[in-house]
Amino acid sequence: MRIDLNCDIGESYGAYRIGCDDEMIAIASSVNIACGFHGGDPDVMAVTVERALQSGAAIGAHPGFPDLAGFGRREMRLQPSEVTNLIIYQIGALQAFVQAAGGRLHHVKPHGALYNMAAVDDELAAAVALAVKRVDPKLVLYALTGSRLVETARRLGLTVAREAFVDRAYRADGTLAPRNLSGAVITDPVTAGARAVTMVKTGCIPSIDGDPIRIDADTLCLHGDNPAAAAIAKAVRASLETAGIAVKAGFGTT
Repeated sequence: MRIDLNCDIGESYGAYRIGCDDEMIAIASSVNIACGFHGGDPDVMAVTVERALQSGAAIGAHPGFPDLAGFGRREMRLQPSEVTNLIIYQIGALQAFVQAAGGRLHHVKPHGALYNMAAVDDELAAAVALAVKRVDPKLVLYALTGSRLVETARRLGLTVAREAFVDRAYRADGTLAPRNLSGAVITDPVTAGARAVTMVKTGCIPSIDGDPIRIDADTLCLHGDNPAAAAIAKAVRASLETAGIAVKAGFGTT
């Protein structure tokens, strides 16, 4: 058995430091690098790309809404064309840094509110998938498993990596539980490690309400801005490997 383990990094900017990128890069098999809208800046993007290439991790763009103050986690109501263009803009920026460093961009994963909204809104899902296809139809799109974005991207001929979260709780409908709910963010490394193994081996976990839900995943995400991110990442990788599950970058399914 095998699974991709991805993390969101490169979200520091200016004088502000967010996350523990070095530790996360060392553990993950793929990384999603912020592109300057919700986090990141040109210097951070350049350094993060270099470190990711040195580690051998697959590199992805992590575009979000233009909401630096809200870290891209506040919903914005934009026209589909605006969403497509802001994603193309961000992918292009990171792609340039990757190419300048001698690498190749592997995937795209939307961030925060953009990710969650595209999971349930057909029009927004189409705007996201179209942006990826227009830049490079060979790019893999990371999307919430069971979401509208997965279905839409597949219809457009994109390769999709179905994503699940080991450090977030789910509602009964398969969407992520809002961060303001008690228990929505998992901070215990042991719990996160056990959830990762259960997801991969059984494809089923309990929702935040206790109801079992189906989770079919090609890649598992760890958030780099979680205060316990490094400890969780180490525990998850160790738990997976102890269970005989190889951690390798995957290319999803079409």
